[in-house]
Amino acid sequence: MHNDIERIVVTEEQIRDKVKSAAAWLDEKFAHTEKPLLAISVLKGSVMFFCDIVRAMTIPVQLDFMTVSSYGSSSQSSGIPKIVMDLAASVKDRDVLLVEDIVDSGHTLVTMSELIKGRGAKSFTVVSLFDKPSRRQVPVSADYSCFEVGDEFIVGYGLDYAQQYRNLPYIGILKREIYENK
Repeated sequence: MHNDIERIVVTEEQIRDKVKSAAAWLDEKFAHTEKPLLAISVLKGSVMFFCDIVRAMTIPVQLDFMTVSSYGSSSQSSGIPKIVMDLAASVKDRDVLLVEDIVDSGHTLVTMSELIKGRGAKSFTVVSLFDKPSRRQVPVSADYSCFEVGDEFIVGYGLDYAQQYRNLPYIGILKREIYENK
């Protein structure tokens, strides 16, 4: 698995530091929220980041999960996000935090924003581990991004290619021959 990585672009330590910074930002932003913050993980890519960030937060948090897919087993987004698994909790009159692995084309984030706001959320905040503005197809961004990356295909710490590499403790660039020959 490690042999499939061209190079490491973000180390475990860099991830840890950014998670702490993002959690502190969220603690400050939502310090006076009446109800516990509803934190939503977009499965499966954000799960590592999500778990680490909510553990680092000190404010009351309720957890929920959604599965939204626009990649399948491809390295290119289809541009049409599909909700595979919906929330269990209601977002009505709640401060909602969406934790994303990466904001790439922006289509998933637009879909999620419209969905959550349309269901009556009091506020909607997005924290992403990565921002990839070079691939943006719609004008959208996270409220807080830990890292900006170029147009490389990155994997690790939850990010995958064909459901592999999620368990890498770092972020690496996947060698082109791995995904171009499929």
